[in-house]
Parts: sequence; C-alpha cells; structure tokens
Amino acid sequence: MKDSVAEEHLYLAFSHQCRDSIFPLHTSISLFLLSYCDCKLFKVFLVPTGEDVGDQCVTKNLAGDLEVHLISRCQLPVVVQSCSLPAVVVKDDKFCRAGLSVVLRHIIQKTFEADPSKKDLLELLGFKKTCLKACAEVSQWTRLCEISIPLAVERFLTASPEHCQAIPPDILLLERKLGEPVRVHNDDKIRRQKLQQQKAGAKAAVPVLGKEATEESKTGEVHEHPSSSLELSVAFSKLLAPEAPDVVNREAPHIRRAKTSDLPLLDHVFAEGLYFTVADLVLLPCIHQFLVSSKKQGKNLVNLPLISSWYRRVQEVPGVKKAAGKCNMELLQLPELMSAPEEQLQDSSSVPDELEEDNDDSHFIGGPRPTMTKLMENGIEAKFSPHPCPSWTLDWTSLPSAVSPGEGKMSRDRALRKQQQLNNLVAAVKKLAKPGDVIVDFCSGGGHVGIVLAYMMPSCQVVLIENKELSLIRAKDRSDELGLNNIWFIQANLDYFNGTFNIGVALHACGVATDMVIEHCLRARAAFVISPCCYGFIQNTVKFKYPRSHQFKEILSYKEHMILCRFADQTAVQLPPERRLIGKQCMGLVDLDRAWAAEEHNYSVQVISMEPESCSPKNNMFVGIPT
Repeated sequence: MKDSVAEEHLYLAFSHQCRDSIFPLHTSISLFLLSYCDCKLFKVFLVPTGEDVGDQCVTKNLAGDLEVHLISRCQLPVVVQSCSLPAVVVKDDKFCRAGLSVVLRHIIQKTFEADPSKKDLLELLGFKKTCLKACAEVSQWTRLCEISIPLAVERFLTASPEHCQAIPPDILLLERKLGEPVRVHNDDKIRRQKLQQQKAGAKAAVPVLGKEATEESKTGEVHEHPSSSLELSVAFSKLLAPEAPDVVNREAPHIRRAKTSDLPLLDHVFAEGLYFTVADLVLLPCIHQFLVSSKKQGKNLVNLPLISSWYRRVQEVPGVKKAAGKCNMELLQLPELMSAPEEQLQDSSSVPDELEEDNDDSHFIGGPRPTMTKLMENGIEAKFSPHPCPSWTLDWTSLPSAVSPGEGKMSRDRALRKQQQLNNLVAAVKKLAKPGDVIVDFCSGGGHVGIVLAYMMPSCQVVLIENKELSLIRAKDRSDELGLNNIWFIQANLDYFNGTFNIGVALHACGVATDMVIEHCLRARAAFVISPCCYGFIQNTVKFKYPRSHQFKEILSYKEHMILCRFADQTAVQLPPERRLIGKQCMGLVDLDRAWAAEEHNYSVQVISMEPESCSPKNNMFVGIPT
C-alpha cells in the first residue's frame, strides 16, 4: 500500500433516503462503488438539497463502515459550487472532477494507485480503459447509463400508481441493447470457438471458481453456476481466475476456413458485452430499485428477460454481494424468465424516437453544389465580418516558456500556427473582458488558451473545463510553474458545469461541442469567442438538431445540412485550391447557421476568418455578444 496519498474530498448530493438507497441515485451509485472497491481514500460529504436534514436521518444505514459528513451547498469549495455533483477535489486545491462517470473512474484509478495489488479494479474501466469515458452528449451508451436510466428510475419511484403502469422507455431501451450482438476486441477468435462448440454440440465447461470466489462462499455468499454458454465461460474465467493461462485448442480446418460473416454472433453477459465493467456497477443500484418497486406493485417482468438475467448474473460476480450488504441492498432472487410471445411484448415503438440512435448519417451522393445553389437562390451565402484587429499579436518572446504552446512535444511549425490562433482569440477576449470577469475555456485541452488568458489578465478568473484528465493535468502543471492564482481546473463533461461566467472561449471545439459551448454561453448570457472544428462530426443528438436556425430549417433538410458539414472538413492544405475554397464556403454556411441561431436569442454574432488564414485549415471564429 502506497503512503502519503493526498486527502481528497468527495461531495455527493442528498435529497432523501428511501428503503436501501440514497437519492439522487448518483449518490447511491458512488457509495456502492466505494464499497465494492473497499476504498477509504476519500473524505465523503453529503450535500443536502433541501432544508432541515439532521445527521441521524442522513447517516443511518449508510455504507457499512464508511464515515460521511454533512455540508451545506454554501460551504462547498468555490470551484465545486460551479459543478453538478458528484464531485471530487483535493483538499484546498483548485482541481475539481465532476460528473458521475468522471468521479467513478477516478475512484477506481486512485484505489488501484494506492494498492497496485487490486489489478482487477482496473478491468472495470474496460478495453483501453474507455468504459463510460465518452461524454454523454456524443455517446448514447454513456448517456443511457449515466443520465437516462438513473433519472427514469427516480421518476418511476416517485410517480403516482396510475402514472407508473408502463415500463420506462429507457429501461426498454436497455433491454433491447442487451439483446444486440456483442462486438469486442479480437472477437473473431471467440466466435470461432463458439462455432466449433456449436458444431460439436458440446457445452462449455463451467468455470472453476477463483480464490476470491471461494473465500466469499466460505462467508456464506454462494455463487450459482452461470449457464454453460461459451460467452459466460469467457466472462467468468476472466473474473474468477485471471491468472490462469488460456487453454489453447487447435481449431478444426473447417472452423479456420469459415468466413467471418458465417461466424455466430456473441451474446451479452454483462452490460457492455462479455466483461464486467463500471457500467454494470452504475446500472445495478438503479435496476435494483426498479425491480424492488416493480415487485411491490406486482408487475410482471416478462418483458425484461435479459435485464432479469443480467441482474442475476451480476450477483455472481465476486465482491458484488459483499458490497451490497455493506450498502444494505437486499438483492432479489429472481426466477429465470423466458421471453414472452411477441404479442405479449410491448412494441418497440414504445421507445421514443429521441432515444434511438440517429442513423440518418447515410452515404451522401453528389457534392455540395446543389445545396449551396439552393441556399444562394434564397439569398443565403457565406459571409465573413472584417477582422477587428488583424495585425495584433502577443509578444511571445517576452513571455515565460510555460505560457507558450511550444512547451512540450509540439513541432516548431505547429507551435507557430498555434501562437497565431491564440493571437486571434486573445485579441477578441481582451476587447470584451473587464476586471473581475469570469472567463471559461471550454474543451480546454492542455490549456493553451486558458493559461495565456490567466497570465495576461490577472484581474480575471479563468476556468478550464476538459474531459480528458491527462490534458488537464498538463495544463495544471504549466499553471503551477507560472504561479497563477486566478485559474481553476474542472475535469467534467460540459453539462456538469453550471457556474456563472461572463465570457466563454473555445479553440477548435470538435463537432457538436461547438454548439454545446454556444448553448452554455446563451444560458449564462455570456459573450463568446469560439473557433469550431471537425464539422464532419456534426450530427443530430438528443439535445441538438440541425440545421440550427429558422432560416436554414425553412430551406435545408437534415441530410442537405450534413452535406455541407462533410465538405466543410475539406480544407486541408494538401487539397486542390478549388476544393479548399468550396470547403471554406461550406464552413462559412454551417457557421452562419449557428450565428443566426444564436441571434434568435438576442445576440449579435460575427463570423470572422482568423489572421493569417494559414494558421489553421479550420480558421473560422465566432464573436458573440448579448444585446
């Protein structure tokens, strides 16, 4: 066990306690993970959302030996007050992690760092440690686990009996996803094993319980044998006996020759596929509460055979029942359910369109000219406002090296282009900023924009928001080297930042992220200076539909707008000049649509080309001011 681990404070919201769970469910999920990891590295605070909450009311029946403390919202560190809970911050520090997925992943990582013998915990982060890493706005799976399922269950539990007859659509969506074929790294090998098993008519051997499972069974936690499918054998052999070498069986010649398209598909064992991950630990407290409530109401779960099987299977995972016991979760023993006849199942149309994957991102035929002509016939062309200060530049030679974007592995040419990009954004922000303003650098990456702003404008408070932990840590290291005291760091998805601010900034916010930043600024009535990027990644999401403005919606369909977005990415310097010009025009039209959409909210917005235009193929910049 490593010593001298800095104390970190974990802040969890508390609205009420019902049976064996604390609400909101994000808090129950966080406490369950702490119990599962047997983690006591964090000082845990509950933050009541209401008034007059007594200590005994809150702390009774909490997670076993976990000590919790009450704290009011106004007593939170200032950086945490700008975030939705859960949130983690090192004591007396200015680096905050906020949002369920970010916090859970951090708990797992810190537990492993404190005790490297707990290698199994790192497996919770999935292949390449990407489980629930993508933000909820662009990943339907993250959104379902992190937001939709917890909210759906909370609404189900608080609804009046006449309003909770139907199974929530998000629960039905999870049921359907559990029935989809599994895609995992190197699944070809497992699918060939499954084909060989099917050909032989043999059953996979029931895996031998590992040491941990044996110890748990001695304490009264008896595991049922999982069904004898190949997928279960693969999943539980990894969970229960990770040190055991894989048994190598030579494939028969006809199995080796089988086409990939002829191989059987793999079935779900756990939420993300074959392996137990943090997604299962997120879903378990939610689905448990839903099942307990459904059972009390006498609901028939025949429509949810896959969720019921998953719920039983998760209980077989070593450590789950022990963690549930610490959290006073009385897990149900469900009977095995068979799928109901088709006519008894709820029609899949009961899942609303907004929960569906938007697959209207099909292959487009033809170029952008018909769409551009259609807009031109309606008097719409790409137009750019004159640059307010085209020759303004920072004196980079007089600045400390930690301010310069060249600090690190960036090549000299790229560092020069980055400096030119920063000249444009800093010039625009300096014209807007006043002493005491809060400036938020959204999608900050390594802090190229935010650190320059904090250094150049010490009378302003600068907040860096970034989802990637390593990028934000690099930014903090540079800030510490400069001794900056007017800067905060928040690792979170944009939706978890709810602080007030005066100016929003983003350099090359990718795809939909540009629209997310604009939305944040509109809500805060803040000015914004934004340079978009990755137009080809723009697509309809749960929150954002394209085109954005009324003018464009009256003329273009979604598919026609997507044609503009795809060709707006064709501005690379190696492309022919004519093609780059069309790409620049498409960029201008996509951003004109965004500008007009913001103006519908009483903003004045200019679309400007950065100077020099060679500083980046993505050289558009918005400057928006509330009117």
